[in-house]
Formats: sequence, C-alpha cells, structure tokens
Amino acid sequence: MIPDLRQAFNANFTPEAYARFLAGIDSLTGTHIPFRHNETPVFMDEALLNTMARSGQELLAQVVGNARYHALSDAIIPAQYRVRNEAACPLFVQADFGIIRNAAGTLEPRLVEIQGFPSLYAYQPVMAETYRRAYSLDPTLKTLLSGLDLESYWALLRHAILGEQEPENVILLEIDPEHQKTACDFHITEQVTGVKAVCITKIRQQGRKLYYERDGVLTPIHRIYNRCIVDELERKGITAPFDWTADLDVEWAGHPNWYFRLSKFTIPFFDHSHVPRTLFLDRVETIPEDLDNWVLKPLYSFAGLGVSVGPTRAEVDAVTDRQNWILQERVRWEPVIETPHGPTQVEVRIMYLWFEGGQPQPVNTIIRTGRGKMMGVDHNKGLDWVGASAAFYR
Repeated sequence: MIPDLRQAFNANFTPEAYARFLAGIDSLTGTHIPFRHNETPVFMDEALLNTMARSGQELLAQVVGNARYHALSDAIIPAQYRVRNEAACPLFVQADFGIIRNAAGTLEPRLVEIQGFPSLYAYQPVMAETYRRAYSLDPTLKTLLSGLDLESYWALLRHAILGEQEPENVILLEIDPEHQKTACDFHITEQVTGVKAVCITKIRQQGRKLYYERDGVLTPIHRIYNRCIVDELERKGITAPFDWTADLDVEWAGHPNWYFRLSKFTIPFFDHSHVPRTLFLDRVETIPEDLDNWVLKPLYSFAGLGVSVGPTRAEVDAVTDRQNWILQERVRWEPVIETPHGPTQVEVRIMYLWFEGGQPQPVNTIIRTGRGKMMGVDHNKGLDWVGASAAFYR
C-alpha cells in the first residue's frame, strides 16, 4: 500500500533472504514455528492504520462501561467460569479489520471481530525486527504504534504482565503450552519478563491460594497472565484443578471474564460505519436467500474454527444452539498487496493495552494475509506469499 516500498521489495526479493528470516525467528524463539509466514512484510499507509486504531477505540467506548451492555453480557459468562474481582476494563484487547475499497475508490476498514484476550504481544515485535534484519529494511520504518519504540514497548508489556509482582510469582497460564502453535510467543514472553508458561493441569489449589512447581520448588502464584481459552478446555475435556469461581488470592493479567464480554457476541451491538451488519442467529426470523453474501460464525472459537463463509441453508439449519452463533454480512476484502503470485488480501489486528484509569492504547499490529476465503494461516495452505506478517509504515 506504499507503492515505492512494495515495488522495491518485490524487485529485490530473494529466496535466500526469506530463508534467513525463517531461520532467524526460529533461532530467536528457540522453537520451530509451525505456522506459515509471508515472504513479505506489509507496507501500510499510516493514515489507514490510524483510522483502524481510532475505530477500535470508538467501538470499545460503545460497550465497555455501558451498564446496559454489561448486564446483557453477564448472561453469556458460563457460571462455572465466572471469575470474581473483574477488572473495569480489559487489559489486553484487540480489534481485527479487513480492508475494502468504498464507492469513492478509497480504502477503508471493516471490523472482523473484537476480543478482550491477549495474543502475540511478545512475538510480534521480534518477528517484525527479524523481517527488518533479514531484508535490510530502512531502519527508520516504524512498526509500533502510539509513538512507542522497542524499549518503551517492552516496558509497557512487562508492566501489564507483571504488575507489581516478582516474575517467579507470575505465570502464563495455558493448556499444554509447549504444543501450542503460539509457543514462540511464550518463549519470548519468558525472555522479556521471566514469566514461565505453565499448563493449567499443573496448578495446585490450597485454600484461597494457587501454586505451581518452579525448578522443583512449590511456588505461590500471585498473578496470572491468562492465555487459556475456555472452549479449548471444553473441547479437550480438561477440568482445571482449581475453582474458577472461588475467591482466590490472585491477580489476573487479563481478567478471564472479558474473553466472553468482548467477542463475536459484541458485534451486533455496535453502531459504527466500519462494522458490517451482524445478527444473532436465534433472532433471525427469516434466513436470507443470498447466504453466499453472509458468514456463519460461532460466538466462541479461535483460529477460524466453525466459521463458514457463504454457508448453505443446510449448514444454517443444522445449528442447534442458535443463541451461540451469528450471521454476519460478508465483506469482500480488497486485494491490496501486489506479489509475484498475484494480489493478496490483508487483515490487520490492532493490539491495545488498557490500564485501569486510562484509555485503550494502540501499541502494535498483527498482520494476516491470504488469497483464500478466510485469512488465517490454516486457510491458505499450499500458497506462497501468504500467511502471518508484520506491518511497517513511515
């Protein structure tokens, strides 16, 4: 989207530089990363990035702190996962946007979804800098938002994860973390903060306190950086060895209730020009005839699980728990990245940190690119110049 940078990159691209990039991220994370990375970073227009960041803030202002929405979203938090001492705002929040070309011929964003749950906050800056080194990109090109540099970004992230606690008393909570696709992020998180990733099955509860074993020593947990997704727990039949609903003596870096409160459930409540029409499936009286122009989505899933683009009537009719699904107007993304394999679409995740008493601060982006119906790396297999990427702007 910055034509001169795109043309120069494509003209100078070599497979050897891409191999250096892939080897570099494996080396820095200490693991082989299983998901595909695009051969190219994305050169984003700063004004478009700023529009997305501002739109996310406007959307959050419509629901967070809204008493009516808070009461309605109470009903979607399962009783067995309702955690006490909820924070007034989500510490980690992200808004995903695709890009369209409007009737005037200009590019503008459309919301895909919003989530009150952390993602690759530690990995993404490392991946971007690895692109920069492997391809000898202009050192003045920026990747972080809100005027942050790497030093100030890492300081903010450490504060978000650690709070006022010592690293040994903070854990990154996950399910079998070493076998997650995002293990690369866990490794960088430990390098930056000293916080270890711990499988939820290894936690012990004694009264109101939680413990884990660190270097052979039973160690108290004072704060949890929560990366544990409830629907994965349910799908794998895992019962946590502690009571989510108990009055636990622990802080949450990313309170679990916000995973439910800010989700696909939220989208029908937004009133914004950058949000496509979205309907709760159980409130749809007449199924649209033009289902090819709609997307069927479960409210709670990740990595695109269960999503059907242009569903059939049979797929819609087969849904039994209709209150847990939405129909969203299908938006045709504009292919904005010129590559040797053809124009490619991009999805931009604006990542925010939101400390209580402040406002959601955009800090970074996650980029996904593709030429398939969906943008996730699982939906573009067998293709080149697609996959995870990083945004650079000037």
